[in-house]
Amino acid sequence: MSVGRGRSGSPENPLTTPAASTIPLSPRGTSRTFFGEPIGLAYLAFTEAWERFSYYGMTALLELYMSEALFLPGHIEHVAGFATVRHALESISGPMSTLGLASQIFGLYTGFVYFTPVLGGLAADRFLGRKRAVVLGAILMSGGHVAMAFDASFLLALLLLIVGCGLLKGNISTQVGALYAENDGAGRTRGFSIFSVGINVGAVAGPLVCGLLAQRYGWHAGFGLAGVLMLIGLVTYLAGYHTLVEPVPTSALPMSDAAREPTDWGTIGALVAVMGLTIFHSIAYYQNSNIALVWINAHVDLDLLGFHVPVAWFNSIDPFISVISVPVLIVLWKWQARGRGEPGEIAKIATGAWIACTANVILFIGCTISDRVNVIYPIAYDVLLGVAFLYYWPTLLALVSSAAPKRIKATMMGTVFLTLFLSNILIGWIGGFYERMTPAQFWAMHAGIAATGGALALLLNKPLGRRLVGSGK
Repeated sequence: MSVGRGRSGSPENPLTTPAASTIPLSPRGTSRTFFGEPIGLAYLAFTEAWERFSYYGMTALLELYMSEALFLPGHIEHVAGFATVRHALESISGPMSTLGLASQIFGLYTGFVYFTPVLGGLAADRFLGRKRAVVLGAILMSGGHVAMAFDASFLLALLLLIVGCGLLKGNISTQVGALYAENDGAGRTRGFSIFSVGINVGAVAGPLVCGLLAQRYGWHAGFGLAGVLMLIGLVTYLAGYHTLVEPVPTSALPMSDAAREPTDWGTIGALVAVMGLTIFHSIAYYQNSNIALVWINAHVDLDLLGFHVPVAWFNSIDPFISVISVPVLIVLWKWQARGRGEPGEIAKIATGAWIACTANVILFIGCTISDRVNVIYPIAYDVLLGVAFLYYWPTLLALVSSAAPKRIKATMMGTVFLTLFLSNILIGWIGGFYERMTPAQFWAMHAGIAATGGALALLLNKPLGRRLVGSGK
């Protein structure tokens, strides 16, 4: 994956039939740029920043909110439909403690948030179009965040967020790749790296602001702010609506046109395999938003110079490191390209997994040294996770955007988020073992999970890489 300066061209146009030619696919105002990139990237990046601000602000509060407030007597009785949900979960897993139940629901929520993008991609490819899908998703997510401000509508809030995220996530990512010409791999990589900055700026600010607000004014104040931020994201997207690419949904084309491009099952299979490799990394990484916060709250000294650091703030460290590391890694990859060669996409994914492994080893070491862990250990853990993120997630998005068959790009981009669905379901399940293990054992297990992903990526690097070279053209 090249990171050098490339020439930004017109957006890809897979439709060459007369029926398609009547619908403009190029964004208007392409003479304007955003740091040399298509101006539409600015609106997409800022929309994603606000959306991630709201999402991560809410998620940083969710596990602690459930285990320390909502699922306790006096609150849990007010949650509409909760008794039915609890009965269904315990019929599968057996009776669960408050923490175990909170971890299961956290895993199910964060998992399904990343399951529905594949359905959102299908809907956009076939019926809605990507732009309308993003708008509808933002509206639903705004409603979900507002509903989180009330105990009774807790489950409804999670449902709205899950459906809304399904329509927004994959489709907004697909629009980033569509801003660049087919052969502009370097430009596409730059675009996704800049887009990831928007993700991580929001992920830094969300836990900081929502966490502080929740600590000072109560849980629902933090959740209410997340809803306002999602509305700002919607306004941002609508402001840049005219600058974005919109291919024709396949249902609007004659059957012969929609079916003209043959399905490249070999490429699809290789992409799915690469996606599968990232699941190990995602488990080791995203546990920092679940049990890591519980562990920090119980075992880390949070008093610093007379100030009690909100636990949610730790979820701002790794995205902040991701933001400031982007230019450093771009310089590093350019230097590697001039020398022995820049690592390919799958090699970068493997590197990210090994960095995530090291992060979890640090927590293992901290737990073996003391029961009251110095704050430097979780800080170092999150710093390494921030670097690991850049090696695997933008790389995966850029690879799918360039290699996926053109007529199912939104669907394939939605499928990328299916890996996070599986990862988060497993994160919630694995979190249930925390009370049955020592903290040192728990973090050693996560280090092993990440190492497994790194080893598999190195083993499959060459065969998968050969299959994906030149795909998607």
